[in-house]
Amino acid sequence: MEHKIPVTVLGATGSVGQRFVQLLDGHPWFQVVSLTGSERSEGRPYGEICHWVMDEPMPGWAREIPVTPSIPDPGETRLAFSALPADTARRIEPAFAEAGVWVCSNASAFRREADVPILLPEVNPGHVDLVERQRRSRGWKAGIVTNPNCSSTGLTVALKALKDAFGLKKVFVVTLQAVSGAGYPGLPSMDILDNVIPFIGGEEEKLEWEPRKMLGALGDGQVELDPVRISAQVNRVPITDGHLASVAVEFAAPPTPEQAANALRDYTAPEVSRDLPSSPHPILQVRSEPDRPQTRLDRRTGRGMTTVVGRIRPDTLLDLRMVVLSHNTIRGAAGGAVYNAELLVRRGIVAE
Repeated sequence: MEHKIPVTVLGATGSVGQRFVQLLDGHPWFQVVSLTGSERSEGRPYGEICHWVMDEPMPGWAREIPVTPSIPDPGETRLAFSALPADTARRIEPAFAEAGVWVCSNASAFRREADVPILLPEVNPGHVDLVERQRRSRGWKAGIVTNPNCSSTGLTVALKALKDAFGLKKVFVVTLQAVSGAGYPGLPSMDILDNVIPFIGGEEEKLEWEPRKMLGALGDGQVELDPVRISAQVNRVPITDGHLASVAVEFAAPPTPEQAANALRDYTAPEVSRDLPSSPHPILQVRSEPDRPQTRLDRRTGRGMTTVVGRIRPDTLLDLRMVVLSHNTIRGAAGGAVYNAELLVRRGIVAE
C-alpha cells in the first residue's frame, strides 16, 4: 500500500486499547494518528497518562501523541478501532459512523443489532454486506462492524470447520477464562488468587447466541441464526491471557476423532480473507499430545491469531469432545478488530 490509512484508537488507555496500539505498531496498511481517552487525560501525552501493561515496550511514536476526546474528525481519520466500554460505545460509535468514520468495534453494544455484522473473516466475511443495509436504514456515511466476545471467538472458528464437514446439532461448552478478559485493573487479587469464579456477567448468554449469528446464513439483508443449540458455563481463572474451552458436540453426521481432526486441520478461510496482514497461519492448529493445548504454552500460536484444538475424543453423552484455546486480547479482541478492518479494505469498503 503506497499510502497508509490514518486511524484512531478509541479508549486507547485501557488494556484492549493498549493491545491495539501494540498490534498497529508497524502495520503495513494502517497508521495511528490519534488516541482518545477520558476528559481528565485530554491534551496530555499518551506516554504520560497510560499505565502500560503490555508484554512489550510502548512504541516510541505513541508516547508523544496527545490524548484527545472521542469526537469524530473525518478529515483526520477514516477508520476507528473501538476499545470503549459497551455503554460508552453505544453513544460514541454511531457519532463516528454518522460522520463518515468506519468503526471496527470490540464492544458488545451493537452485536445484537440485525444490521450490524459480528465478523470473523476466516468464518463469515460475507456478513460484511450487512453494512449497506445499516447505512441506508440509519442514514450514516460509514458504519460499524464488530468482533465477537473473546470467549465466542475460538469456539466459533472451530465449530465452523466442523459444521461444514459434519453439521452441528448441539454444543456444550465450559470455559476457563483469563483475568485480562476483565480489563485493567480487573479483579481484586483477593478475589481471584487461589480461586476459580464460576460467573462472568453476561458471558454465558453471549456464548450461547453469538456463534449462532456468525454461523448463520446471510440472506435478504439479514442473518438467519444457525439452528445449533449451545449450552455454556463460564469460569474466571487466575491466568493472564488465553481462554480455554472444554467443548462437547453432537453432529448431524457423527465423525470419528480422526475425521474431526482432519476437518479442523484442513479448514481454509474464504479466499478474500486468506492473505490479509493479520490472517492466522494456520487458522486452526490441532495438537495430538494428551495434555495440549495449554494456555501458557499455546496462546501465542500464529502470533496469537491461531485457534488451537486438542484432546479430540469420543464423548459419552454427545458425539465428540475437545479442548479449544484462543488468545483473548489478540484474536478475541484487538487483533480480531484489526483483521476485520483489513477485510473492509480488501472489499473496498474503506478506501486505500
